[in-house]
Amino acid sequence: MSDHLVHAYQSMPVSFTHGDGCYLWDSDGKQYLDALCGISVTSLGHNLPALTAAIQEQAATLLHTSNLYSITWQQKLADLLCESAQMDRVFFGNSGAEANEAAIKMARLYGHQQEIDNPQIVVMQHGFHGRTMATLSATGSRKVQAGFEPLVSGFVRVPYNDIDAISAAAENNRNVVAILVEPVQGEAGIVIPDAGYLKALRQICDRNNWLLMLDEVQSGMGRSGRLFACQHEAVIPDVMTLAKALGNGVPIGACLCAGKAAEVIKPGNHGSTFGGNPLASRAAFTVLDYMIKNRIADNAEQRGQQLSDELQQGLATNSQVAEVRHLGLLVAVEMKNPCSELVSHALQQGLLINVTAANVVRLLPPLIMNQAQTSELATRLIDCINTFTG
Repeated sequence: MSDHLVHAYQSMPVSFTHGDGCYLWDSDGKQYLDALCGISVTSLGHNLPALTAAIQEQAATLLHTSNLYSITWQQKLADLLCESAQMDRVFFGNSGAEANEAAIKMARLYGHQQEIDNPQIVVMQHGFHGRTMATLSATGSRKVQAGFEPLVSGFVRVPYNDIDAISAAAENNRNVVAILVEPVQGEAGIVIPDAGYLKALRQICDRNNWLLMLDEVQSGMGRSGRLFACQHEAVIPDVMTLAKALGNGVPIGACLCAGKAAEVIKPGNHGSTFGGNPLASRAAFTVLDYMIKNRIADNAEQRGQQLSDELQQGLATNSQVAEVRHLGLLVAVEMKNPCSELVSHALQQGLLINVTAANVVRLLPPLIMNQAQTSELATRLIDCINTFTG
């Protein structure tokens, strides 16, 4: 590790030189099955020919001009995104945190336009929305917030998957203007709410003239088995945030808005130097177009069910496993005890995984996995867990 890098990360002792599809190779030539996708980023795998060609062609043509000028690929991407998500407009940034910052600013501006002087946003316990000051304040993790006080005010925190708590917030706080929520809580350990949760939130927002803002940074772009996780309940939000897999490794974030939220931001209210530049926009357009034409979300749904079934069968007799759960290829193996050491154990076996919430093995594998590769992942992980707990 370089002495000149800020010690913000506890990086694993491996450096990758190249990848192809579901696999990566390190500097010693060892192959790894990538079941993490750079934390749900490279969902179309590594070295996708269509994306590589698009990036190469765009890099040789035009990288950046700024949003002072029209950007053709940005407009094409906006059209395809809004058509796919049934939204009206989109603002482009560079990350999920920036997309959520835009959503938070949009909610506050919306509140002031409703003559609410102190607009509040309902957020969830154990939610995660980013590490900028506003998004870490919205995040429900003291570990993320610790040491950065004073936090940004204006957030009302309630338990996740608890409609009664939301209803109580509506009755007791007349300054609430929006709900910001993940359709599936990712960093909290792939926490999947009850069926009808998002639909109930939509109804509460409609009754109270609030904005429903869905953070689909991790759950979106096909990972849940639908292009966007809210489509499982046919819910259309007022605001939706995307990033991670949108560029398959090229940094880009998007804040989509519809209806009354679509006209909140006016020239001068918000901006981004790099957001939606020609390279990032063309990469994201290529990714989204590929996902739609190749029905990648359908494959995620099928492979997610297969992976969950095989894991449950292979771990059925392991008393240390509490639960296997999934929505598409958002997959979790919850252990009864802390298991962070499993990450290095799996790495030695050529498998890339993640442990979050101390005791949850989080799997975010490529959405392009075939049947054989899914079985390979299940077999490798079952062996790792059974060896680790044995």
